[in-house]
Amino acid sequence: MSRDNLLLKELTEAHGISGYEKEVRDILIRHLKSETKITYDRMGSVIFEKKGEVSGTGFPRIMLPGHMDEIGFMVRHITEEGFVKFIPIGGWYDQVILAQKVVIKTGKGDVVGVVGSKPPHIMSVEERGKVVEKKDMFIDIGASSKKEAEEEFGVTPGDPVVPDCPFTVMKNKKYLMAKAFDNRLGCALFVDVIKALKKIKHKNSVFGVGTVQEEVGCRGAKTSAFSVNPDVCLVAEVAIANDVPGTSPENLSCKLGKGPGISILDGSMIPNIKLRELALLTAKKHKIPVQLFSMPGGGTDGGPTHVNASGVPSLYIGVPTRYIHTHVGIINIDDYDNTLKLMFELVKVLDAKTVKGLTE
Repeated sequence: MSRDNLLLKELTEAHGISGYEKEVRDILIRHLKSETKITYDRMGSVIFEKKGEVSGTGFPRIMLPGHMDEIGFMVRHITEEGFVKFIPIGGWYDQVILAQKVVIKTGKGDVVGVVGSKPPHIMSVEERGKVVEKKDMFIDIGASSKKEAEEEFGVTPGDPVVPDCPFTVMKNKKYLMAKAFDNRLGCALFVDVIKALKKIKHKNSVFGVGTVQEEVGCRGAKTSAFSVNPDVCLVAEVAIANDVPGTSPENLSCKLGKGPGISILDGSMIPNIKLRELALLTAKKHKIPVQLFSMPGGGTDGGPTHVNASGVPSLYIGVPTRYIHTHVGIINIDDYDNTLKLMFELVKVLDAKTVKGLTE
């Protein structure tokens, strides 16, 4: 069982903001079409079912959601001079947007641009002391007019806009840099777990789910959880790595290179305590380093999934990632490998008896 950097490269370089996940979905289907039964919900989430050695009553259904969408923008308006005004899709902080390269996905093909604003040299002293707001930004695509942007370039309101950052192996080869680690890491995790399960017998059915529109309200998780009707959910995600200057020890969430993050609480879910303890015991047994963390200010696909039907024991497990919700993130590949190992070993022990015990 091992991770493939080529899969991470392929997934992170794919373009797929919320509502426009087809390119990512097609990659997942190509990797798992020979391993699983594939179904869909009517929101666009894709469900990969890997059956175990037996079936029937009491055979647990284990859901591994990883959302396919990334944060980005949408074309709102084109000025008479040919500049593109945009709407943010997902959570963006104003200060990380300026001077970044983007790709507009048009009906005539990709159009590259850069996010710009009024030059600081002609700002007032008061203006220079403030963060430029998104409403005052624009995308410069090198068009000379609205007519050229629309008729020659094919740009139109509603076109998705994607951050542009190639997958990069850094000088320390354990460190990888790319856009959209949130949450193509989760997609890669369930692909790798399912492929690893091919080599063993497991007493459950595993459902890797590429969900849609997580970044705008975990919408695909709600519909796909209804479709799967899982008995257990292991959310495959990123965890907040804030091991950077300016973080005090009491506010430290996760560090790179110290293992997967296991959530004790996020803004959408308090995990099933027995499932969390099972994860910690499993990690200890297999000598997998882990980090406990909280994220009170955000949520995951576990939010809608854990309240599906009469309730689903759920746990959020994440690969520590720096700088999420920006154009670029950084991970340590050892953390990915250990998250994969932990999720794989957890799936192996989630038989009918163990799953029943989670809610007794």
